[in-house]
Amino acid sequence: MTTPTIPKPVVDIIDTLKHAGFEAFIVGGSVRDMLLGKVPKDWDITTNATPEKIQECFPHSVYENSFGTVGVKTESDDPTTKLVQVTTFRTEAEYFDYRHPKTVSFASSVEQDLSRRDFTINAIALDKDRGVDNLIDPYNGQQDLQQKIIRTVGNPDHRFKEDALRLIRAVRFAAALEFGIEKNTLSSLQSNTYLLSKIARERVGSELLLMFENKNTTQAVELMKTTGILQQALPEVATGIGVTQNKHHIYDVYQHNLLSLQWADEHRYPVAVKIAALLHDIAKPQTKQGEGPDSTFYGHDIAGGKMVINISKRFNWNKQLGQEVALLVRNHMFYYSIGDVTERSVRRLVARVGAENMDNLVKLRICDRMGSGVPKPEPYRLRHFQFLVEKVQKDPLSVALLKINGNDIIKSLGVSPGPRVGYILSALFEEVLDNPAANTKEHLVAQAKKLNKLSDDQLLLLREKSKQREQDINNREIGKIKNKYYL
Repeated sequence: MTTPTIPKPVVDIIDTLKHAGFEAFIVGGSVRDMLLGKVPKDWDITTNATPEKIQECFPHSVYENSFGTVGVKTESDDPTTKLVQVTTFRTEAEYFDYRHPKTVSFASSVEQDLSRRDFTINAIALDKDRGVDNLIDPYNGQQDLQQKIIRTVGNPDHRFKEDALRLIRAVRFAAALEFGIEKNTLSSLQSNTYLLSKIARERVGSELLLMFENKNTTQAVELMKTTGILQQALPEVATGIGVTQNKHHIYDVYQHNLLSLQWADEHRYPVAVKIAALLHDIAKPQTKQGEGPDSTFYGHDIAGGKMVINISKRFNWNKQLGQEVALLVRNHMFYYSIGDVTERSVRRLVARVGAENMDNLVKLRICDRMGSGVPKPEPYRLRHFQFLVEKVQKDPLSVALLKINGNDIIKSLGVSPGPRVGYILSALFEEVLDNPAANTKEHLVAQAKKLNKLSDDQLLLLREKSKQREQDINNREIGKIKNKYYL
């Protein structure tokens, strides 16, 4: 496995600190990712320099917290190195809110700093001058990386009670890295899920978003379920466990939602679609009427959209993301049977949902289908629907696209309204079909004056030629769209 090269901006920061007489190490997730052969998404440095000394070394840095972390600005265009976090060695006293330490004290060694970290795989420090063969690894994080294990640094109960967000982080790391959770860590995690109720909801929401952005979100959700985290973090999803459906489904609501997410996960669908896939049927438990194969869930799409908005507000998610997911959930039950759907109904759906969201809406419907255990993601009916969506959004070639209209012709030529005006417009359109650059008002008015010298019969022949050509071109375009969807 090739270890990624340390970027020059990071090397320069470390060298600057060392030349000033300080120690400096790459630490945390940066080292973990390097050892896994991955390019880190961000770079963290720890040092024995105090925040004031760090700022002296880097005058354009930013220090806006009380935890000893200074943001050092670089001239890099790479977002992963544009701002590098440099933190003074520190230790943390007792936590007062299951999230933040009561006091932070600066430490004298990197080993002390590593002792406060969450998991062993994140408690490894790298001295760039000594390389990856001489890591500082007091908690055997390298061994846990090799054995693919998530294990807390020290006592897991202490670690989780210090920062309850680590409960979700453990699950997120395990799923994203495809690791297992060490037995004592897992046991402690299961017994401490209640702590999630004691921290700010937006912090939970931030971790969940990271989970959706990673691969293997399905495994993370299932692990949240088996550990009890799901019931605390997303009770709306957990409510679907054991809720049976009707003859159109072979899975309960939770399993159906999970399998829908799995399809989105495996096909790398956008985050909004992945969230919508997990949440699209969350209102079924509360809208269910009756039992057995003929039970119904009328209005679950509308109710589900409202629930998504509430979830988004609870987690303080980006407003645009929340609205998009709610829009997808609210409209995921659209008709696409060939006998039921018309161009008019599709045009209304596009107007309601927005052309920019139609691709994601179709993706969600595919997730819904595959989560129901059907064999094909895109049957002929759905491909026909996609054809209609693209067709109604494509402006047909017509005289209406010209930069002048009948009133312009009448005014410019001093003629009376009548068929002759239409003949001239059709002749102008014939020219624009050959040369789109000719579609300017100035040019078309000049050409109209020339055409006005022709007889009605001559203009009529040009008009018929133009209409036939227009129809041929539009038919070819429709044929291309049909071929795209194998129709």
